[in-house]
Amino acid sequence: MAGIAVADARGSAITDVDGNTYLDFIGGIAVNALGHSHPVYIKALQDQVARVSVGALTSLARVELCERLAKFSPSPKLHRLQLYSSGAEAVESALRLAKCYTGKHEFVSFWGGFHGKTMGALSLMGSRFKERLGPMLPGSHIVPYADCYRCPLKLPYPGCSLACVELARKQVRMSSAGSIAAVVVEPMQGTAGNVIPPKEFLPAVRGLAQDLGGLLIADEMITGLGRTGRNFGVDHSGVVPDIMTVGKAFGGGFPLSGIVTTDEISAAKPWSYPSGSSSSYGGNPLGAMAGATALKIIADERLVENSAQVGAVMLRELEGFVERYPFVGCVQGAGMFMRVELVKDKASKEPLPRPVTERIFHECVRRGLLTMAYAANFRIQPALTMDEATARNGLAVLREVFDTVERERWFA
Repeated sequence: MAGIAVADARGSAITDVDGNTYLDFIGGIAVNALGHSHPVYIKALQDQVARVSVGALTSLARVELCERLAKFSPSPKLHRLQLYSSGAEAVESALRLAKCYTGKHEFVSFWGGFHGKTMGALSLMGSRFKERLGPMLPGSHIVPYADCYRCPLKLPYPGCSLACVELARKQVRMSSAGSIAAVVVEPMQGTAGNVIPPKEFLPAVRGLAQDLGGLLIADEMITGLGRTGRNFGVDHSGVVPDIMTVGKAFGGGFPLSGIVTTDEISAAKPWSYPSGSSSSYGGNPLGAMAGATALKIIADERLVENSAQVGAVMLRELEGFVERYPFVGCVQGAGMFMRVELVKDKASKEPLPRPVTERIFHECVRRGLLTMAYAANFRIQPALTMDEATARNGLAVLREVFDTVERERWFA
C-alpha cells in the first residue's frame, strides 16, 4: 500500500531500495517494540543460531525466557507458560484449556475484538471481517465493548454505569446454553482502533465471567510488555486474569507467542497430557532466545517507563488536534498505544471515507512518515525505544499533513 520496498531499518528509521528514509509510526503493528535491528538482539540470535536453533528439548534459552517473563507477570500465580509461534495459535490453545478446565464449551467475546483468523479465534471476532467465512463455531457470543466515544447504547460516561456490561450479561443469559467456558477480552482493543475503555470496565468484565461461571482470558498480544506504559494492559485495572495470551513484542520480531496461567488451570486434562498442548515450533531454542533477549532489553533499557513517558508527551500534542482540526473527533492514549478518530462530522461522528484516509496516508508517506492513517480509526504505535525528539518530529509531519487536509478541505 505504501509503494515502497524496504532495504534497511535502524531504530525507528526505515530506508527503501531507492534510498528514501521514513520515520516509522506503525511499529510492525505493535510487534516492533525494540526498534529495528537492535544490536543486542542481533548478537543474541546470531550466537544462538550458531549453537542450536531447532528442537523441542529444554534449553538454557527457554529457562531464561520463563524466568524473565515471570518478572513481568501481573501475579505470581500466573507463571505457567506454554509457547507457540503465532497469536491465533496461542488463543486457540487458551480456548482449549478453558474447555478442559471448566468442562464447558461456550465463549463470550466483544464487539471490535480481534483474536486471530483461525476458526475458533475467528468465531470470537467482533467485526464484519467474518463475512463469507462462515459458518462460525457454535456457542460464540459477541457482546458490546465499552468504547465510550462510540457508545453502543449512545449513553454518556460515567452516567451510563457501564450499561454495556449489564446488556452483555442479559444477552448471554438469554442466548447461551448455560455452558460458558470463558470470557475473552482485550484489556484495550488494538485492531478496533486502539480503544481504551474506562477503568471500571475490566473489573466489571471479571465480574461478568464469574457470574457466568467461566474463566477470564485476557488477550495481551498487542497490549502486553510495555505497549500501554505498564507491563500488561490488565495492570491499569488491577484485574488478574485466569489465562493470559502474549505475543507480538514478546519475540522482538521473531514469531513467538504463548499463554500464561496458574498451576491449577494448567493441570487440566487432556490439555496437560504430553503433546496435549504442544507446538512443533513453540519454545525452540532460537525462538526462546529471541523472547528472552526481547524481555532483557525491555527491562534493561526501561522501555515500559519510556513508553509511558514518551507516550504521554505524544498524547498531549495529539489531544490538541481535537480542537485544532474539524476532522479529528477523538484522541486517546496509554503509553505508545494511541487512538485518533478521523471523522467527517464531529456531531454525527461519521468516519472519514476510505478515499480520504488513504490520501492522508499517502501524503504522510510522501513526507517521510509511515502511519496507519489509511483508516478512520487511525492507530499510532511506534517502537517503545522511540525518544521524545523523534516522536515530536513525527507529529510535526503529521501536523503538516493535517494542516493541508484542513486548508484544502479534503473532509468536506
